[in-house]
Amino acid sequence: MTPVSAELDRRFRDAAATEHLLDVAYDLVDTPVGLLLVAATERGLCRIAYDAEPEQEVERLAHAFGVRVLRSARPIDPARRQLDEYFAGGRQHFDLAVDLALQADFNRRVLRELARVPYGEVVTYGELAARAARPRAARAVGTVMNRNPLPIVLPCHRVIGANGKLVGYAGGLERKESLLRLEGALL
Repeated sequence: MTPVSAELDRRFRDAAATEHLLDVAYDLVDTPVGLLLVAATERGLCRIAYDAEPEQEVERLAHAFGVRVLRSARPIDPARRQLDEYFAGGRQHFDLAVDLALQADFNRRVLRELARVPYGEVVTYGELAARAARPRAARAVGTVMNRNPLPIVLPCHRVIGANGKLVGYAGGLERKESLLRLEGALL
């Protein structure tokens, strides 16, 4: 069996994405907070995962969105570019379509409110619950933050405890602190 050249492999993956043959495209993106697995459907960005085991994450994506999951850089390039700009300090707001179709109504409402939390500012779980019209649902908001499919882009790192402390972050508190320092929310 003759091995396929890297160029031919790249062209195949790009063509599959261009011809709309994929349910999900993904790629790995190196950032100052570690390697991220970034995935997108045709509707938009659907997953950013810290420390992902690609095989396990591909299985999750296939189960959630459809079996045609392929590593293809081209559909991920806009997200990669905007993440690079964010980490370089040149972007304060992401301009990417997101695919939250698999999220429950409450989760989508909370994530939409989360997206409105400005760069460099923080909000408590209780404040976010109130913004999502469920003022007594701070714990439920915490669960939504813990399961946020798009950390950084949907900035769950900007959500803090009622006492002002950094609590709960699926990517680890060190990353949360690093992201808040980058944004100037922590001195």
